[in-house]
Amino acid sequence: MNYLKMNDEKLLPVVLELNTLLADYHMYYQKLRNFHWNILGKNFFELHGKFEELYNDARSKIDEIAERVLTLRYHPISRYSDYIQIASIKEVSPLKTDEEMVSELINDHTKLLVQMRVIISHAQNAGDEGTLDMMGSYIRELEKFSWMLSAWNKETSEQLDTSMIKSH
Repeated sequence: MNYLKMNDEKLLPVVLELNTLLADYHMYYQKLRNFHWNILGKNFFELHGKFEELYNDARSKIDEIAERVLTLRYHPISRYSDYIQIASIKEVSPLKTDEEMVSELINDHTKLLVQMRVIISHAQNAGDEGTLDMMGSYIRELEKFSWMLSAWNKETSEQLDTSMIKSH
């Protein structure tokens, strides 16, 4: 029974892209775990906790994405060999400095955001409001995480764009 009342031909690209995002999130999750386990140095406590927060968020999103695919009446991909093959996020050595780890995660966020926007385009075409809502909230949260990591990785002498601030 098609309880969704959506065109399957238009929905298939949404599902394919959701499965790609699922693969990306699995790779991102494992990278976060590796960084969480292997962080060293003066920023250990701060980043160890932040990486745990991020991987817990990623774990929840993995489940939500898979359940969205199921809601759309398809099977989510579930083999690591498939994730490795289709994900844009790739494995890296966990033996990095704190700054390299944060830069790596910011780059991964860019890839995740690009994939989410691809999904939005297909979901709009399919009239898939549920996926649109989901991706909108994911984008908002990931942009905030990216801003925080980016701020952490800046020198204290660096400034944001001040063109909107009136000087007196």
